[in-house]
Amino acid sequence: MKTWHYALMVFLGGCCLGILSTFVKLAYAAGYSTSEVTGSQVLVGTLIIWIVTIFIRKKKLHITQTLKLVLAGIPMGLTGLLYYQSLQTLEASLAIICLFQFIWIGTLMEWIFYKKRPSSGKILSIVILLSGSVLAAGLFEDKVESISYLGVLWGILSAFTFSIFIFLSGIIGKDIPAIQKSALLSTGGLIVTFILYPPFFLVDLPAVLGIAPYGFVLGIFGVVLPPILFSIGMPHVGPGLGTILTASELPVAVIMSALVLSEHISMYQWAGVGIILGGIGVSNVKQKEM
Repeated sequence: MKTWHYALMVFLGGCCLGILSTFVKLAYAAGYSTSEVTGSQVLVGTLIIWIVTIFIRKKKLHITQTLKLVLAGIPMGLTGLLYYQSLQTLEASLAIICLFQFIWIGTLMEWIFYKKRPSSGKILSIVILLSGSVLAAGLFEDKVESISYLGVLWGILSAFTFSIFIFLSGIIGKDIPAIQKSALLSTGGLIVTFILYPPFFLVDLPAVLGIAPYGFVLGIFGVVLPPILFSIGMPHVGPGLGTILTASELPVAVIMSALVLSEHISMYQWAGVGIILGGIGVSNVKQKEM
């Protein structure tokens, strides 16, 4: 498989994550709580991926390998919990900006752990992406009168946990089949979610039936597909470029808001989407030149 194929998989993984915010908003509008939304997402997603695992060829793992992968899934679960928590106290535009800080955090982690100093091209890409994110999130359109510092803290923490997950998915279990690896990662996310948000809603049948459609969509695009795509692509592109490629999350979030929620997207926001996609393109061109 060619390098750009792996890059495309990571890019698509970011696109999947961009779909989530729209359906989370729909679930909140329908009256469901953060506990119900996150719980249904991780439960449905984990069940689906384990069912798929039954039909694939698996590699026999030592208990230490299994434990490492389950533990590596914890940051994935924490990312959803922290980001959805930030949405409770922040405007969506500000919460997205906070989460989007994973762009530079991932590059910093690569520098610290791999001693790989970011190139001028990669730094340029990050600057372009962050500039585009400000426009795409519509910060120039909204009048922000007060900011919840607690909400900002949740959002920044979600950026760190997402960066950690991307980093770990690229270095742990490289020789393990992607679906098997993703099932174990998802299990880690499920465990930490249910510890922090006990699934009491599961004893309420009407609540289960009502949240099920949202849980299915969120589970597929938030739990099943991203870990599989990242497990395949991230070891080949590296965490630095990988975090830049996952910037596709924000443009998809903006487009989905327009198409599904019928939200007005200004020219500034569309320009931001274009700038982000351009920044991703610059990062790939620079990568090929190296």
